[in-house]
Amino acid sequence: MDDIIQLGLFNFALIYILLIVIVAVMRRSRIDQTRTLIVACFRMTVQLVLAGLILTVVFENPEWWITLIYLIVMILFASYLVISKNRWLNRRFRAYVILAIGSSGLCVLTYFVLFVMNADIFNPQYAIPLAGMIIGNSMTGMTLGLRSFSTELTSNTERIDALLNIGAEPRDILNPFVNKAVEFALMPTINSMLGMGIISLPGMMTGQILSGTAPTVAVLYQIAILIAISVAVCMTVFIALNLGYKTLYNERDQMTFSFNDNKARPRDKR
Repeated sequence: MDDIIQLGLFNFALIYILLIVIVAVMRRSRIDQTRTLIVACFRMTVQLVLAGLILTVVFENPEWWITLIYLIVMILFASYLVISKNRWLNRRFRAYVILAIGSSGLCVLTYFVLFVMNADIFNPQYAIPLAGMIIGNSMTGMTLGLRSFSTELTSNTERIDALLNIGAEPRDILNPFVNKAVEFALMPTINSMLGMGIISLPGMMTGQILSGTAPTVAVLYQIAILIAISVAVCMTVFIALNLGYKTLYNERDQMTFSFNDNKARPRDKR
């Protein structure tokens, strides 16, 4: 295998020229998102450069507590991004989202590093990149699941009211929406798995091949991480929604959430 080609700053800067294509398409299609695109690219660049500098320091000082702090920050930031896109969540529901992302991500990460890789869970070289893939995909799955759940609730307000009026239990009303949201959150991961190896080569495998790893070894790692990601996404969405939907009604089986205005407030059963 040839050594990996190092990118100089000038060669790296050339990639930004490709953004002209997106800008041209936006202007042609009258999409007023050019400023958003520029801001997004700038933020991405700054954030990734800072992450690279921080990881350099972390890798040079492989202390267990530094790795743990980094993982906690990742979980909290992922939870913040999910919650910030779902303002309708009440306090308890938000706590369950954080719990689901953290517990699922750390459990799957621990199993992967300890048993699949036979490595130290606090080794930043393995723990942090793998946690990024696992927690990042869990965050995306959680966002999709909550979007599906809230959409189903708001579009079925009249049906929910009708069922409440005839004495149906809130848990029986909401549970089908939870199941549908879990299915919706899992579909992107399942669909990507169906096309991998034929339509696309995933990021982890591509990165390893570019770094000089044998393709056969890269394949094994990629299969393992994809299964880990799918499990983490499934656990995260399932735990958060199955605990969270119970916060939408009280111990007297009265709905405490108005789906018309997305604000939590008491609403008695008629």
